[in-house]
Amino acid sequence: MALGASSQALGVALALAAFAAPAMAQDAPAADPAQSADTQGEEIVITGIRASLASSAAIKRDQSMIVDSISAEDVGKLPDVSIADSLARLPGVTAQRLEGRDQRLSIRGLGPDFSTTLLNGREQVTVGDNRGVEYDQYPSEFFKTVNVYKSADASLVAAGIAGTVDLRMLRPLDSKTAFVVSARGQMNEKDKLNPDGSRYGYRASATYVGKFAGDTLGIAIGLSAQSTPTQIERYAAWGFPTEPAAGGNLFLGGAKPYVQSNVLKRYGGVATVEWAPSENFHSTFDALYSNFEETQRLRGIEFPIAPTWGSNAVIQPGYTVEDGLVTEATLTNVVGVQRNDFNKRSADNLSLGWNNDLRLSDSVHFVVDASWSRATRTDFLLETYSGTGYNSSGAKDTIHISHNSDGTYDIVPTLDYTNTGIIRLTDPRGWGFNGTQTVVQAGFLNRPDFTDDLKSLRASFNGEFSNSIVKGWEVGANYSRREKQSRYTSYFLCPPGGGTNCTVASGTPTSFAVPADALLDEQVSLGYLGVPKMLTYDPMKVYGLLNSVFDNRPDSLVRDNVITEKVLTGYAKLAIDGTVGGKALKGSLGFQVVHTKQGSSGQIAALQAGVVTTAPVDGEISYTNFLPSATFSVELDDGFYIKLGAAQTMVRPRLDQERITQAVSVDFSKIGLGGSPQNSPFSSNGGNFELKPYKSDNIDVSFEKYFHGGGYLALTGFFKHLTDFVDPNNSVLYDFSALLSVLPPAQRAIVVAQNAQFGLVKAPANTGRGEILGVEATASLPFSVFSQALDGFGIFATGSYVDSKIVYADNSPVTLPGQSKWIGTGTAYFEKNGFQARATYRWRDEFLAELAGLSANPEYRTGKAEGVLDAQIGYEFQSGPLTGLSILAQAKNLTDAPFVTTEAGDTRLTREYQRYGRDYYLGLSYKF
Repeated sequence: MALGASSQALGVALALAAFAAPAMAQDAPAADPAQSADTQGEEIVITGIRASLASSAAIKRDQSMIVDSISAEDVGKLPDVSIADSLARLPGVTAQRLEGRDQRLSIRGLGPDFSTTLLNGREQVTVGDNRGVEYDQYPSEFFKTVNVYKSADASLVAAGIAGTVDLRMLRPLDSKTAFVVSARGQMNEKDKLNPDGSRYGYRASATYVGKFAGDTLGIAIGLSAQSTPTQIERYAAWGFPTEPAAGGNLFLGGAKPYVQSNVLKRYGGVATVEWAPSENFHSTFDALYSNFEETQRLRGIEFPIAPTWGSNAVIQPGYTVEDGLVTEATLTNVVGVQRNDFNKRSADNLSLGWNNDLRLSDSVHFVVDASWSRATRTDFLLETYSGTGYNSSGAKDTIHISHNSDGTYDIVPTLDYTNTGIIRLTDPRGWGFNGTQTVVQAGFLNRPDFTDDLKSLRASFNGEFSNSIVKGWEVGANYSRREKQSRYTSYFLCPPGGGTNCTVASGTPTSFAVPADALLDEQVSLGYLGVPKMLTYDPMKVYGLLNSVFDNRPDSLVRDNVITEKVLTGYAKLAIDGTVGGKALKGSLGFQVVHTKQGSSGQIAALQAGVVTTAPVDGEISYTNFLPSATFSVELDDGFYIKLGAAQTMVRPRLDQERITQAVSVDFSKIGLGGSPQNSPFSSNGGNFELKPYKSDNIDVSFEKYFHGGGYLALTGFFKHLTDFVDPNNSVLYDFSALLSVLPPAQRAIVVAQNAQFGLVKAPANTGRGEILGVEATASLPFSVFSQALDGFGIFATGSYVDSKIVYADNSPVTLPGQSKWIGTGTAYFEKNGFQARATYRWRDEFLAELAGLSANPEYRTGKAEGVLDAQIGYEFQSGPLTGLSILAQAKNLTDAPFVTTEAGDTRLTREYQRYGRDYYLGLSYKF
């Protein structure tokens, strides 16, 4: 990586743009891109995608900040299936697909942990585990515009380092009276992969906008409901160890092929009341509520394969090796674990906001804004296991594995995994262990729940100056209090009929037969990877029969925590709007002073002599940050703008990293290994409540050319210097002498003699630093700018390049999660006389993907480059008895692009492979 070379490339590109753009400028003054006028002055109104792009261009042009926007084509109609789909079309924005849907947004190479999401300018909580907002919680029908701010302004409170996404609901006093209803059906091309799944879904919404009392009172109400199915063929490899039994070549460590059927049900509502009884007072109240419930049915078989990883399988002679990787082999003595799992996730999201603007004089306003955002979520994550006998005591399988071109392996078994004569509910591999004793783990249940609450109060004064290029001023303060509670409970599930606490020693039965009434009529096929059928039953019925025992291992207990952040932000800015040297200039100069008091409470847990001990703990820290900012936009020629931004921004760490909790471990097997901290029998793992925010010094420059009649070209460069970057794997030396008393005298003497009481405490710390450099290009061109014969045709295309160099304190390099060096999107459209058609292709380079690992902890692996094609076609009746009726057909993922992650930079070593299939939609809407 050579940031120096990238810096030179950026400089050359921007210099060329600076010289070339004025030559492209037309003599005609810039017009509102949302409409154009002919020589007679008659207004020509455009609608649909063309109106959406024109409105977005107008927002971009008129802002002195660097911003990209999405605008609704009509009331209740953003241009894509979801908000995340729409955002992923913007320059520098990518989305990682999870569960078949665009979810994790990255802006300028930085993942969702580095951006913030606002609703009508107010910071929002999330139903997710951390800060990153899951856009599924917001029905797209409720929003008029979505703005992505890429530079900072002093009045933009809670801005992110990567960018700030602001979801904007419509304002009834600025809208026409309307009543719109819509309904849409959905079908996945794959038949249901699980017999209790579904391939069909629906979406329905209704929106009303009305004005009353002489247009001084406006009301907007929206309702939405949806049921969205997803069918996923999944493959997960455990890894690829060097296998001595296969000549030291890489070997498939284990694999889990399974099929997944999801249904996401969501309903929600919004209401906006806007009141402007006079020119001196304006009040707006917003409310949004969303409830969603997602159920997942997952069935598959885990195959431990590599002998070196303890599978006890035997590799038969005659295996095939290609370039150091075993690509085909037969193994005997294989013990598989069948899985019939059920997950259910329920969440509620409520957001309230009340804004009041009082004019104190002709030039001074006083604004008060109060808001409350609250999210709750509960998960029910059930695993059930079956096999031929407890702890490898039953019949063994012989399997044949063969490597496919996509990096997956076919796994062809010999056993009949649907035979209830040999398959029982049990712990097939003997994996169950409660920290001190072996347990019969025929299943496991995780039940985490989260509450995220944010209250905020903001007050500001703003005014205007006369006869000055400094046109206005604003001073204000914002106080917020956020509290996120994370609670985790988990249970071992074991066969009924005896014993205590599921332990083997107490006589817990090691297996029991699958109840006949739990079996489903249809058996799941894993034929896409070689497994003909597997035993298929209702896991909830089995759950009702299993005994459950609370999991009180230290690592489980210390996950409960509460994070509290009290933030007072004061800000001031001057607004610039005037003419300098005959050129129009707009901008702002300002700063924020942010005082934070953050704290955490939870437990420290340890396992000593077979007894779990816990102790409550809490802590709090305060700090203050000063964040200056400046933005400028100068119109050098008609329709040609240069925009500059410079600011220092910050974003807080992941909430799970701010927890104070620690799990202390005493490993007796390390006694006598020496005095290095890594060999100490004492260690601890947890969070750090004293973490400070990531900081970034940012420089942004944008060249933008807007054409008469609509459309624009933009070239933007950005540079970020990052400090206080969080190292999640940081460890520090710690004196554990206080724990020496838990050791027997002889072992204690060995530890003291070797000075091994000094161990490592793993806790994240602000040790990293680095730089990010990038270029974004956008072309939004209605072809009518070239010829009226092409009126109706157009393109919207973007391309981005991002380079980064981040290092921790030990100078070890960091790959940023979510960063693709190259990304590109292109939308080609035609829209005229009510007919519309468009296709969008999104491509991204390889990237570091984030996935949920064991106990929902994040894991990172390289995601392969992917390209996704979406398309739609529709017609709106503009005359006759059907006026107001629209028909729309859409298709997502026409390329059937899988989500794939690999290991060690070798595309042959596929770790995750998920195929979602194509989704088709057909909808009707009617506007009264």
